[in-house]
Amino acid sequence: MAKRAEFEAFLSTSTVDRPAVAAGLMVSSLFLLGFQDSLVKLVNADTSLWQFLMFRALINLALLIVLARFIWGDARPRPVRPGAVALRTGFHVVAMLFFFGGIPFLSLAELAAGLYVFPLFVAVLSAVVLKERVGPRRIAAILAGFCGTLLILKPGTDAFTPIGLMPVGAAFCYACAILTTRKLCRQESPVTLAFAIATGFALAGAIGIAAHAVVAPGELARAWPYLFTGWHPVDVALIAVFALCSCINVVAMVNLGKAYQSAESSWLAPFDYSYLIFATFWGFVFWNHVPDAATFAGMALIAGSGSFVAWRERRPGRRAS
Repeated sequence: MAKRAEFEAFLSTSTVDRPAVAAGLMVSSLFLLGFQDSLVKLVNADTSLWQFLMFRALINLALLIVLARFIWGDARPRPVRPGAVALRTGFHVVAMLFFFGGIPFLSLAELAAGLYVFPLFVAVLSAVVLKERVGPRRIAAILAGFCGTLLILKPGTDAFTPIGLMPVGAAFCYACAILTTRKLCRQESPVTLAFAIATGFALAGAIGIAAHAVVAPGELARAWPYLFTGWHPVDVALIAVFALCSCINVVAMVNLGKAYQSAESSWLAPFDYSYLIFATFWGFVFWNHVPDAATFAGMALIAGSGSFVAWRERRPGRRAS
């Protein structure tokens, strides 16, 4: 009973900042998400973006229903502000359409580097929209991490073709989702937020499959089957990959929702850069890709910026800096 009570407390709404817990939740979740994204890249030739999103989301919903019944008895918690939850869900769905859409064409490091423009968006929008205190030292640390991202991305390469800009579009939408969580969804249960995102992805996947069944894109389908086809034959192995991705996604999304409810988004931003390290790690594990010197330098900048911001946060009587 004690462990169930602790679990219920974790999944309840959060109004108290706990920066250390939030950082731990974020880093562990991003490690899992890097593994998930590697799995998606491995099977992208056997499925479509829309099929992957729909299957993963439907399994997510099944897992969340089981979780909700275990915690609340018979129903999931209802959103306190349905409009805000819907807005957050929309930002997440568009962000992941951009991100996963680039998976067949870009390496995990390139995808991660493009996506991780978003902490810069978060820092600026936090000051402008949320009126959070973001001092010059913290901004400098975030910018240092961003420079590390550029070292990994290597401007002037294929990452700056239209396909290379897809993860940058994802970055902007993801930053908007983060700010929406902080400003409008802090009273929501992380499970409610995860329910909403899973529902949004299921609808997006189903609409994409139906649209491609009605309108065949022809040349685009032959050139980019992952983006411009709908239904593909499935086997047990593919379903197993979808199920594993779903389990990872549910755990990570609940934890990330809790993290952003438990600390300032601008403070958490440097910890988000750890995904770049994990993407590089999984790239080596699956494809034996060894980072070059510029990538290692970028990772050093990323780790340094995150450590500096965490140190500033722990100092007694700190000012916004």
